[in-house]
Amino acid sequence: MTILLTPEIEQLIDEQVKSGRYQSASEVVLEGLRLLSVRDQIDKRRFAELKQEIAMGIEAADRGELVDSETVFRELREKNRLRRIQSGQ
Repeated sequence: MTILLTPEIEQLIDEQVKSGRYQSASEVVLEGLRLLSVRDQIDKRRFAELKQEIAMGIEAADRGELVDSETVFRELREKNRLRRIQSGQ
């Protein structure tokens, strides 16, 4: 497999190797791919959670259990705030 890298990416890889954190360019690339895989798993989990929450909301609406928009948006803002705190952002 041949992969063409931009000069900026090559420089980033070289800097990582020179830092001593990685022994080779291959290790840097493999770590990047590992992190991409982790991110994809997190995205899939979040998407599944969102689908479940939507389904729960539809079921609640079908039962007539509706919540006003102010409450919904307040709860969403709080949930997002807590996620940012947990993720260290």
